[in-house]
Amino acid sequence: MKVCFSGTFNVLHKGHKELFDKAFEVAGRKGTVFIGVTKGPISKKKEFTKPVSKRVKEIKNYLSSEGYNDRAVIKIISDRFGPAVSGDYDAIVVSPGSFENAQDINKKRVENKKKPLKIIKVPYVLASDGKKISSTRILNKEIDKEGQVL
Repeated sequence: MKVCFSGTFNVLHKGHKELFDKAFEVAGRKGTVFIGVTKGPISKKKEFTKPVSKRVKEIKNYLSSEGYNDRAVIKIISDRFGPAVSGDYDAIVVSPGSFENAQDINKKRVENKKKPLKIIKVPYVLASDGKKISSTRILNKEIDKEGQVL
């Protein structure tokens, strides 16, 4: 199976790793996972974003540590859709916050006479205080990358 997903991955954290793990689980041993890494933030927030080269390196390190490297394709994307609208994929993995984006992708795919993607929504990973783990909270020094309150 061919699976896709994307994000900024500004601070690679436990929540992101859940998305990666789910994508590779869905793809299966012989499948591939396309990972789109945005050039900059995709939300309207203007938070600091590390250079894309550093973010990609962190992702590659995680993929290597989990044995995913040979099934991953990483590309830099410049919008919230990336190649998911026109690419040859079977499924898309999303967080609750990007579920609507996946629905928009499927609308565009249908308009382009492509089959819709199976949308796999992965719940947010919660920090020890019960709130979702996010790069913003980590940068604000509220929590660490594993979700422990600082």
